[in-house]
Amino acid sequence: MQNGRTVQQHTVTHLMTSAIKPVRKAVFPVAGLGTRFLPATKSMPKEMLPLVDRPLIQHAYEEAREAGIEEFIFVTGRHKEMLEEHFDYQPELMETLESRGKTDMIARVRRSEMPAGKLFLTRQPRALGLGHAVWCAKALVGNEPFAVILPDDVVLAEKGCMRQMVEFYEKMGGNMVSVMDVPREDTSKYGILDTGKDDGKLAEIKGLVEKPKPEDAPSTLSIIGRYILQPEVFEYLDAFETGAGGEIQLTDAMAKLIGRQPFNGLRFDGTRYDCGSRIGFIQANLAYSVRDPEIGPQVRAAVKKMAESL
Repeated sequence: MQNGRTVQQHTVTHLMTSAIKPVRKAVFPVAGLGTRFLPATKSMPKEMLPLVDRPLIQHAYEEAREAGIEEFIFVTGRHKEMLEEHFDYQPELMETLESRGKTDMIARVRRSEMPAGKLFLTRQPRALGLGHAVWCAKALVGNEPFAVILPDDVVLAEKGCMRQMVEFYEKMGGNMVSVMDVPREDTSKYGILDTGKDDGKLAEIKGLVEKPKPEDAPSTLSIIGRYILQPEVFEYLDAFETGAGGEIQLTDAMAKLIGRQPFNGLRFDGTRYDCGSRIGFIQANLAYSVRDPEIGPQVRAAVKKMAESL
């Protein structure tokens, strides 16, 4: 009987797991102008700003790849060709590095090369909001679950934020967002959760409110730029309904999935940096630099010396 129960339990678990479709695709909304970094972003996409030795977009790509993502969808705008070029094979560069015996540099460059047939581009002709940017990827996503990664949001962690999410998703299915607590006075900057069951790691989502006033916020648990969504979200994005700021908000479309599908917020392990702001970008560069095995000790010494002189 014991063996029979074990086989039966294994069968049920297998059936539940097999019903959860894997997350193979990730959408990267990269059509923004990066006005907070002008004039640096006058001709260079903000996603190409370097975080130590790699641009922001490569950090996002590597996080997605670590999570098992196989196809990478860039929602771009005008003058974003540099993003595509960065992930392309550069024969002249590789030949030069090989002729000079720069094997360490060759390995670094190869990390930035996208496998053939895995990068897909679509355009967001006008800046109508994050929901609209995601909607622009509808045809490429198709009828399967997908991730959304905002390169501006960088998470420094031993295990990538998206990989953490995928591991929980593979057990639970449905929709999932990464969340963190913010000061109540900052709730008007984020999508905020109205929570149900909460074990301190995973919070059931009963409702979502985009950028509520502090006095109206149902909690201080906010969404950061990591999502796993079911394709049914496009049914609501199709309506092109505008919300906060007169934009098509992804949060509003996600809220309509609540009750129809499981929806959870994951408190990720790691530290999030808002690289869409100058101070957040500087903080991220410091945090990543001090952990760099090559330059970390020098950076720590330089920061210490600078702090002593202030």
